[in-house]
Amino acid sequence: MRILISAGEASGEMYGAELIEALRRADERRSAEFCSAGQPGAAAPTRALALEFFGVGGEQMRAAGCETVVDAKDLAVVGITEILSQLPKIYGLFRKLIFEADKRKPDVAVVIDSPAFNWRVAREMKKRDVPVVYYVAPQFWAWRQGRVRLLRDYVDKVLVIFPFEQKFYHERGVDATFVGHPLAELPDPPIDRGDYALQHRLDWAKQWITLMPGSRVKEVRINLPTILESAGALGTGYEFLLPIAPTLDMDLLRALVAGLPAIHLVHEALPALWHSRAGIIASGTATVEAAMMSTPFVMVYRVTPLTYLLGRSRIKVPHFAMVNLIAGEEIVPELVQRDFTTENVVGRLNEILPDGPPRERMLNGLARVKARLRAPRNGDTAGLHPADGAAEIILSLLRLRRRTNR
Repeated sequence: MRILISAGEASGEMYGAELIEALRRADERRSAEFCSAGQPGAAAPTRALALEFFGVGGEQMRAAGCETVVDAKDLAVVGITEILSQLPKIYGLFRKLIFEADKRKPDVAVVIDSPAFNWRVAREMKKRDVPVVYYVAPQFWAWRQGRVRLLRDYVDKVLVIFPFEQKFYHERGVDATFVGHPLAELPDPPIDRGDYALQHRLDWAKQWITLMPGSRVKEVRINLPTILESAGALGTGYEFLLPIAPTLDMDLLRALVAGLPAIHLVHEALPALWHSRAGIIASGTATVEAAMMSTPFVMVYRVTPLTYLLGRSRIKVPHFAMVNLIAGEEIVPELVQRDFTTENVVGRLNEILPDGPPRERMLNGLARVKARLRAPRNGDTAGLHPADGAAEIILSLLRLRRRTNR
């Protein structure tokens, strides 16, 4: 059984890799359970499906066993005006993916986030009578709510990772199931602070601050300079960790931080966050990662003035930071566009770096967010890791398709 899987950016690629591994586990588990019941496993409709994966992804998905016919790095574009300049390239990659799908004839398509690209993938698969699952659904509740019709028209099942999304989509006629957020079940990183300090040549005695300017080149170029200025303004009493997103080039980051000895490039975000006193985090999945690691942070973000002007009026939610939306209140400060200044970043960080009521309030708020993102306690996927719950639902569709096509 072939699965087309399309994940167009760093967070989606991580979820895609997890999902591939969960699908294999679930398929093996179902087959073992059936055979152990004394049934003729070789001819059983629940025997192993011999899953094959191809589509859009990066290093993590390739390591999980997906043949990536399009690299996710080539789709990492942010901003309305920026996307327009890249349309010919993106369209070419889209046609390449569809050409491969026509050759390989997938039994199901799983699209992950990246709505500008993936709803078109979903439409083409639907035309070919391929069932479509949307994992990590588009945030149409935040902007352009009328586009929910795209999910009704082209997607068979929507798997959502934020608890309020299921109700939103149900009310608009979309078959949606909350499976929990993939980051909510993350274990604490195993490396201790001393070993981490040795590994990255950090001063163990200083407090560390994680800097996350985004996962796309345009985001980094816009957000990182002010983040670095803020780090400099905080002084020499801190060490700064800058995780390298899989979609970014190491040479680019080295060039951007050249001459700044207190900035340490690291390869994984979660251990950096876990051992940091605080963070300066660009809006996006990284804010949820910081919450899962119980790391207080200041959310920052900036796009080009034209992109902000075109997009701001379409936003239908009261907060930019996902943790604030989940909590229904401002837990972390949001410094966006003109508010994103060195003075503001340093001022808000100085409120949460020392022990005291502001830091304690934020930690309590982040704990509430983490609890709300855990997998549901009832239903068919109760108690499963979000990726495993998603895998069970996708396998059910696959097995139904196999029986129908016999």
